[in-house]
Amino acid sequence: KEDNGVKLVDPLGEMLHPSWEEYATQLANAEEQELQNVLTEICQKAAVNLHKDASVFIGRDTRPSSKKLSQSVIDGIQVLGGQYHDYGLVTTPQLHYMVCCQNTQGQYGKATLEGYYEKLAKAFMELIKQSHCSGESQRHLKIDCANGIGALKLSEMKPYFSQELLIHIYNDGTKEKLNHLCGADFVKVHQKPPGGLDMKPNERCCSFDGDADRIVYYYKDTAGHFHLIDGDKIAALISIFLKELLAKVKQNFKMAVVQTAYANGNSTRYLQETLKVPVHCVKTGVKHLHHKAQEFDVGVYFEANGHGTVLFSKAAETKIRQLVKEEKDDEKREAAKMLENTIDLINQTVGDAISDMLVIEAILALKGLTVQQWDALYTDLPNRLLKVQVADRRVIDTTDAERRALTPPGLQEKIDALVKKYKLSRAFVRPSGTEDVVRIYAEADTQENADALAHEVSLAVFHLAGGKGAPPQP
Repeated sequence: KEDNGVKLVDPLGEMLHPSWEEYATQLANAEEQELQNVLTEICQKAAVNLHKDASVFIGRDTRPSSKKLSQSVIDGIQVLGGQYHDYGLVTTPQLHYMVCCQNTQGQYGKATLEGYYEKLAKAFMELIKQSHCSGESQRHLKIDCANGIGALKLSEMKPYFSQELLIHIYNDGTKEKLNHLCGADFVKVHQKPPGGLDMKPNERCCSFDGDADRIVYYYKDTAGHFHLIDGDKIAALISIFLKELLAKVKQNFKMAVVQTAYANGNSTRYLQETLKVPVHCVKTGVKHLHHKAQEFDVGVYFEANGHGTVLFSKAAETKIRQLVKEEKDDEKREAAKMLENTIDLINQTVGDAISDMLVIEAILALKGLTVQQWDALYTDLPNRLLKVQVADRRVIDTTDAERRALTPPGLQEKIDALVKKYKLSRAFVRPSGTEDVVRIYAEADTQENADALAHEVSLAVFHLAGGKGAPPQP
């Protein structure tokens, strides 16, 4: 809770365009007396029309510092003569959603919290209605909300879909600190359940992160072993569902999955070889995934950490909605209707834990899948993440969506030689975006081999890329 940041939302509800990141950096680093000049300069460069009314949407989370930060934004807008709408407490994806609704003149939905709840709940209920399997009459799900804003908003939304899905909220922020021993990141990194949530064998559980834009699922088997279902497996489940529906509507839609180098090798294999869905690898960072996914009629993207969504092209969406109205063939129309409800249930502006959770729950219900059957789609290759402190992270330069190192000389050759020693193995290194560390990822046929490979690669980085302190220990 002591860390707070600011997220800026683009006019279409997406992440800030890279060209504006530069302006933000200039502005953040401007001395106070220079501020006016820097603002004027940015307005000229970006050809901003200063006679247009400016309107800003603001939202905040439950951290103690958020109120003050939010008030500063309001003061700034008022000084510059802009209009603002303060949504108060909202999840990050809800704010993205509001901006998109506003700037599509309501086509995307109503720019209110009720509008968000109603649109998602209605699509969810409609989808579930189409499940003819008898399955569980009422589904139960345990949710760890990371002691963040998600708990608040999820409990507000609960009445909208409670007859179909009974959710049990844990880590709601009343007792413990934000992200303390809980949340999606904790579960993913430590590969264990969060504190404050009791799990019975084979119960479906999930964790949001602090601002509710990421989600991971997990369960314990009857032997008490913990199983994590991360972003890669979520992408696989959604891809199966969409691929079947797209085949039924018989339109020539192009679908693809976008991953980063961190995606588990077996997830990539499963998508390409078993599902026969094209997979594209891009640099780490949601903006790169989002951008690539926009190139397809249906673009599914998820980071392994559980941040992701599905994007539908305008043309695909229009065609699907048209089929719902006009298609005479029952099966085709039914499939189109499911796709239409899925489009309405997905938050296409950004990864959204609440929306993703409802999509997953609907798919599991429609396909009559248990959490174990979902987990059994493929088995993750054992992997290991490490980091090495270096004097200057800029000595490492990468190519091929960060999968190969160009500099320092000799490093990639060394990695290639190490990878050859192990079965089903792969490894890559990339500099951190924010601190002088190099991140190392390795996977192999066994956990021992993945650990050994990661360690050997970290030694190579230490010796060839100017490591600091003592060499990494196994």
